[in-house]
Amino acid sequence: MMGTEADVATPATDEASRLAALRARLAAPMPDDRPWGWLGPLLVTAFGAWLRFYRLAVPRALIFDETYYVKDAWSILQHGVEWVPVSNANALIQTQHSGLFAPCSGTGCGEYVVQPEVGKELIAVGEWLFGLNSFGWRFASAVFGSLAILLICRIARRMTRSTLLGCIAGLLMSLDGLEFVLSRTGILDIFLMFFILAAFGCMVIDRDYSRAKLAEGVARRAGGDAGPRLGLRKWQVACGIFLGLAVGTKWNAARYIIGFASLGIAWDIGARRAAGLPAFIRGALRETVWLPLTFIVIPLVVYVASWGNWLLTSTGFDRDYGQTHGVTTPVISALYSLYEYHLQAIGFGLGLRLPHPYQSQPWDWLLMTRPVAFFYESYSGPVAGASHYCPAKGCSGPSWSQEVLAIGTPAIWWGSMLALLFCLGWWLLHRDWRAGAVLLGVLAGWGPWFPLVSRTKFYYYALEFEPFLILSIVLCLGVILGPAAASVRRRSIGAGVVGAYVLCVLIMFWYFYAILAAKVIPYPDWLSHMWYRIGHGWI
Repeated sequence: MMGTEADVATPATDEASRLAALRARLAAPMPDDRPWGWLGPLLVTAFGAWLRFYRLAVPRALIFDETYYVKDAWSILQHGVEWVPVSNANALIQTQHSGLFAPCSGTGCGEYVVQPEVGKELIAVGEWLFGLNSFGWRFASAVFGSLAILLICRIARRMTRSTLLGCIAGLLMSLDGLEFVLSRTGILDIFLMFFILAAFGCMVIDRDYSRAKLAEGVARRAGGDAGPRLGLRKWQVACGIFLGLAVGTKWNAARYIIGFASLGIAWDIGARRAAGLPAFIRGALRETVWLPLTFIVIPLVVYVASWGNWLLTSTGFDRDYGQTHGVTTPVISALYSLYEYHLQAIGFGLGLRLPHPYQSQPWDWLLMTRPVAFFYESYSGPVAGASHYCPAKGCSGPSWSQEVLAIGTPAIWWGSMLALLFCLGWWLLHRDWRAGAVLLGVLAGWGPWFPLVSRTKFYYYALEFEPFLILSIVLCLGVILGPAAASVRRRSIGAGVVGAYVLCVLIMFWYFYAILAAKVIPYPDWLSHMWYRIGHGWI
């Protein structure tokens, strides 16, 4: 008897139904809310960018470690490498370009520095575009600080499958004081945070893409009990590139290489187990054959390439070390010199124990007991030269204060402690990958500082893992808001609580804005912002 049409279609239909079931099990669909999936995050980013670029040039002076990185960036523009600055470089910067760097001998010499090149090269782009002035040397920081808002919007949206929660994540970053200050300061930490966040975003995208590819392979019954091989994955390659750039900004990013590689392995094991593959561990471990390439070779190549100026010139500090020690092959000599340079610089960084009035320990960071004053001036009028800072009525009468205080918004940082505890419990109870990823991101950035008790450390080092604190809060807000299928009453109560929290963050940011953005305010008003005064506290 001739088969029916339904009989003929059965194998294909069977595979299609298996594929649909596997996709539903392995990865929830993204929200179908175009164009808001991009328009919402872009509007939030525009708001954050406006905050960061408004009065970006104020204060018109070198603040905190700008005194190092601004000069290093300018010297890279002029000489290709960091150059030895003259003793009165601050005064010369105010009169712009001429004579910024004094020769050691002949035409000058390279300077010994202990941070890699990428962040300084990005600062140099702003100086090249706008000149050696406070707007120019802060321009790149403001750009990357703003782009980080867009990144966290899209990452949180993909993790939660909610455009609303993604926009809330971006809004929280827009209104965090520490991210705001470092987006308006010409130092390295904002670039470090951006590249780490971008690398994490690539891993989150790879998780979705690899699960979709795995579902297709399992539906075809490829690979047997262990499942199909996924091969080299482009988003893990992108992650490796961003990790190389992160390490090329600050060396402490190297621990995220281990963290994100471990995260990828754990996610692969979980995906194959969820797909119902008997040999899920063996199948996932087969994929690790690509890890040396994506998480070692690619970051290393990107990192070495970031030293291209130093390698290609002959004037960098210790550039001729290999030649003077008998290594005459040009390429090998250059790499050997770079290796020896790193031994010195990393040793210096690990052994840095100089006391500093604003230093703090990592267990202080979430409590924000010792923020860092990047800039402080006091005025009592009339003061010559202060007119462009003072209010319209002038700095007359009582004292006036102007400060840039690197401090987070308390509702975010203090709230993150509860959020992290919630994520830990949620992960232990439900093995939710999102909570685990957030906890790992915080652990990779925060944990390694704890053993280095005697090493000089500052609160703003916590910026590198701040996005994961925000993501932990957003995960909690998602639980409070409730699922889309919840009752109207449940959703209304949840929306009220979430809205009240976001409003609290907004009010706190507005309250602290004056001491974040170097506005001149009466001294009693400034003192009222110093909530914590035990010991040095916030003063």
